[in-house]
Amino acid sequence: MMRPMPPEAPAAVLFDNDGLLLDTESVWTRAEQDMFDAYGYEFTGAHKRDLVGKSGAMAAKLLEGWLEQEGRGAELMAELDRLVVIELERGVEAMVGARDLLERLKEQGTPIGLVSNSPLHFVERSLAIVGFEAIFDTIVSGHEVERPKPEPDPYLEACRRLDVDPDPSVIALEDSPTGVAAARAAGLTVIGVPSVDGIELVEAHHIAASLLDATVLGLTVV
Repeated sequence: MMRPMPPEAPAAVLFDNDGLLLDTESVWTRAEQDMFDAYGYEFTGAHKRDLVGKSGAMAAKLLEGWLEQEGRGAELMAELDRLVVIELERGVEAMVGARDLLERLKEQGTPIGLVSNSPLHFVERSLAIVGFEAIFDTIVSGHEVERPKPEPDPYLEACRRLDVDPDPSVIALEDSPTGVAAARAAGLTVIGVPSVDGIELVEAHHIAASLLDATVLGLTVV
C-alpha cells in the first residue's frame, strides 16, 4: 500500500479534525456514553469503533438500531449534537505534535485545510478553543457537500478551494477508515494516524504512530 511521498514540500496538506488534529474523539465518546445511558444501554468499544469517522446519516442509522429507536435517526443526531457541544465547552486539547506541525507548514507556505464529517459549527468552535481558528486556508464540513466521507466530495472541495489538483502531491492525514477511503477516492496520498484502539487503517498509503512520526514531520522542510 506504500506510495512514495512527494520529493519536495507537498502541494497541500489536509487534516481530519476529530482524533487527528484535536482530541475531540474523547469529547464525542463522553457524549455518546451519556446518550446510551439515557436510553438504558451500555456504550462499548465496538460501538465507538463503528462510529469513528462516520457521516451523520450513517451514524444516525447505527444509533437507531443500537438504541431501538427506528425512524428517529435525525432526532437522535440532534440529541447527540447537543450533548457533544456541552462536552466540548468543558475543554479539548490539540493532539500531540499538532501545533508545531501546523506552525511549520504555515511557515514554509504550504496550503493547509481541514476536512471533517462533523458539523461546521462544532469544528469551528473546537478550533477556537485551542487557538487554531485562523490557521487554516479552508475548512470543509461533510455537511457542506452532497456526499460526505467516505465519498471523495469533501476532499475534492477542499482541493478546489485551495486551487490545487487532487493528486498524490496533496497529503491527507486521517485517523479513520472512512476518512482514508474518502482521501484515496479523491486521488490523494494518505497518511493514517490511528487514534482509537482497534482501528486499522489498512488502506492508507503510510501509517504514522502520531503527528510526531518521521513520515509526518517529513512534510515540512524548515
